[in-house]
Amino acid sequence: MEIQVKTQRPYTVTVERGAMDRVGRITGALKKPGTRAMLISETNVMPLYGQRVKNSLEGAGFAVSQFVFPAGEEHKQLSTVQEMYKALGENGFTRSDLVVTLGGGVTGDMGGFAAATFLRGMDFLQVPTSLVAQADASVGGKTGVDLPFGKNLVGAFHQPIAVVSDPDALSTLPRHYFNDGLGEVIKHGCIADRALFEALERGAALDGLEQVVGRSVAIKRDFVEADTLDTGRRMILNFGHTCGHALEKLHNFQGLSHGEAVGIGMVLACRAGEKLGITAPGTGARIAAVLERYGLPTADHFSYKEIVEATALDKKSDGGTLRFILIRDIGESLIHPLTRAELLAALA
Repeated sequence: MEIQVKTQRPYTVTVERGAMDRVGRITGALKKPGTRAMLISETNVMPLYGQRVKNSLEGAGFAVSQFVFPAGEEHKQLSTVQEMYKALGENGFTRSDLVVTLGGGVTGDMGGFAAATFLRGMDFLQVPTSLVAQADASVGGKTGVDLPFGKNLVGAFHQPIAVVSDPDALSTLPRHYFNDGLGEVIKHGCIADRALFEALERGAALDGLEQVVGRSVAIKRDFVEADTLDTGRRMILNFGHTCGHALEKLHNFQGLSHGEAVGIGMVLACRAGEKLGITAPGTGARIAAVLERYGLPTADHFSYKEIVEATALDKKSDGGTLRFILIRDIGESLIHPLTRAELLAALA
């Protein structure tokens, strides 16, 4: 299936089994033959799919260079992006050339940020290979890196020229990483699609993985088109992320994955929402049950006070106020401003 994303610079998300072999043809329709392409990937993904994507690009007439960095969130740093700049410079890349990111959310975020900032901006195309990247991270134009004191604190909005998602790539994901990606899929059901959530609740949603990825992309597309720069309604996509990012920081970005942290954050958001009388009673328990069904945690050992304090650099802050994302019920979401003191009181 093809999903159109109508941002200032429109692009197409292709979700199709075997689409990885069409990367060259899709790119060739968007860039001139002979263009240089820098294939950026990491040490887990490159051995699995790198040659396949490289062959596809070269078959379409692109001159391909490659940059491979060590896998893991701990390498999502400015120092890694600096090495990407070096590779682009040494290989003579210009603003008319192209970056192709092959991998999960870390690869897309960092490679996209390098493309957004090298020579003040060049095109990039995403080939996401994890569920979290296919269903969420590759769509919307958010790129960036972590800092030691917070997640995704340096970045830029830079839309890709296309996204090519091949659900067959998910078959090589370890079960833990596949389930981790479901954290974002469950989130999409919570904020905007009761039917998707109920299918996950029944355990039936994954029977049609291509459709599940496509539906998640379409949900995110709708929020992105309404608010490209994430200053209003698009913030709803961050349901579970305020406390989730705080937990990732408390864990030093190790041992607790992004999807796991977001899942716990959704349960905490519902706890606060139910206490405030905004979220329907029992909603948090329903979400927790779905998370547990797919092997995701629903609580953490850090105290509520530690979690709230760790939200200090949350990007949804407005002075001392958090624009906290709550749901009234499954599929109905809203932005609810509150102070950290109010959040702590609602959690306690």
